[in-house]
Amino acid sequence: MSQTRKILLGAGAGYVLLVVLAFAVFGSAGRNEAFSPDEEFELHTWIDLPGTLDINKAVLYLTLSGLLTCFSMVYIARRMQARPNRVQTAVETLYGLMRDNITRGNMDDKMAVKWFPFIGALFLFIWFNNLIGFIPLPTGHHTVNILGLDVPAFGIYAATANVSVPLVLALVVFFSYTIEGIRAKGPLGYLKSLIPAGVTGGMAVFIFCLEVMSNLMRILSLSVRLFANMLAGHMIILFMSGGLAVILGMAGLGFALLPIGLILYLFEVGLVATLQAFIFATLSAIYLGGAVAEHH
Repeated sequence: MSQTRKILLGAGAGYVLLVVLAFAVFGSAGRNEAFSPDEEFELHTWIDLPGTLDINKAVLYLTLSGLLTCFSMVYIARRMQARPNRVQTAVETLYGLMRDNITRGNMDDKMAVKWFPFIGALFLFIWFNNLIGFIPLPTGHHTVNILGLDVPAFGIYAATANVSVPLVLALVVFFSYTIEGIRAKGPLGYLKSLIPAGVTGGMAVFIFCLEVMSNLMRILSLSVRLFANMLAGHMIILFMSGGLAVILGMAGLGFALLPIGLILYLFEVGLVATLQAFIFATLSAIYLGGAVAEHH
């Protein structure tokens, strides 16, 4: 048996022993009816402003994402070198992904030059928002008393896990490609482009209605896809990293599920956060390119 396998087996045995001891020592405290995981996704007003302009933790995350999108690119752009370092190489790779794969891959070069800043900013804004959503910040619903001060508990939260944020982004994309299509073809021409060439009569009316509904459903599909994936990811991490153990009142279960929670956390940060930003930006580019295409 190799040394690596011995270490892995020893670690596994130690983990199982630790879980058994946790169950034996702590036992079960009974179901916890007071703890509600969905409280972490509630938005409580921090600063009350006139109308609907209140400041809450979603506004904080959106502000942080916007600042990171602007400042990171400006900072790096001013420090480009002829011989790139590792950071510049990573940025250039990301830039190539946004320019060539997402933007140019779905529209002609002239249109890509025009819309690349929008697509790139959209990708980075969602990406930063998703990533900082996995950084524990003192924005939790509950408070912890430290030296007489009630400090908000640390927790993870993503503004994109609130359906209103992806919905607004989806509406911006919808109006962008609709206006672009009308600008390129005229109002009547754009409406005609919704009907495939060669389709006439009653079938044309039926196809036109389906295409109108399909375009409206894009708003729902764009927003719900991003919202549902981020919300589900955060909920699963919350349950696997201790939430389920708190609800059931079984500390041993927390020890047992913690490695799974860590693996899921790394999976969400390493893949899902980037993938969802990529999908949203790519679909936006596809819709923009399709709006000016000769045949929809």
